[in-house]
Amino acid sequence: MTSPYDPDNIGDYLISARNLAEYSAFFALTSDDRKKRILDCPGGATSVVAELTTDGSDAIAVDPVYNQPADTLSARVMAEAERANAHATAGSDRYDWTFYGSPAAHADIRRKAAERFIAHKAAEPERYVAGGLPDLPFADASFDVALCSHLLFTYADRLDTDFHVSALLEMARVAREVRVYPLVDYTGAPAEDLLRQVLAQLPECGLAAEVQPVPYRFQKQATDMLVVSRIAAQ
Repeated sequence: MTSPYDPDNIGDYLISARNLAEYSAFFALTSDDRKKRILDCPGGATSVVAELTTDGSDAIAVDPVYNQPADTLSARVMAEAERANAHATAGSDRYDWTFYGSPAAHADIRRKAAERFIAHKAAEPERYVAGGLPDLPFADASFDVALCSHLLFTYADRLDTDFHVSALLEMARVAREVRVYPLVDYTGAPAEDLLRQVLAQLPECGLAAEVQPVPYRFQKQATDMLVVSRIAAQ
């Protein structure tokens, strides 16, 4: 049966449900990294904050959707987990399924992450802050590292160079280091022109940037993250 989902058109921004194992691979997180003050930006429906804080780490998630009523958000998050998996399955040949094992296992991870997010947000709502790029509701240097998953570059069809630069500047304001993954768009195509334009502007804004490889493999060309930090004053 033909899928109703078009792998070349994701539609509205997804509220993604991912777990800490995925984030650790996305961002090459070490055990020391996980002990830092972490900002998940945008947090979506990840279980990352729940998992980190259970282990005693300090983590906060920020996302515009957190201003929605709990019941509304819970229903939407579960529906979005299904939409995300359906979109990936529709373009299954664009993915390496080794990390997950199968589309069914991928879907199970999404559902479990969403369920854990819902429960943890209800239990510790102070860790889920309503807000969004490029204007975050945090003081300067509030975090050691900001993790930006599947927003910048992913939506290269609707977020322009100026937005990307402004978003990176803002995350670098509130965190000492910023890590962004992936550097391909949602179709799996490398956002090379956009990345080049962003990298050209960052030094003028006082930011240093480096593209680094990561161990995660899913979208076949998504093999790297962008690491950004402020250039030290001379």
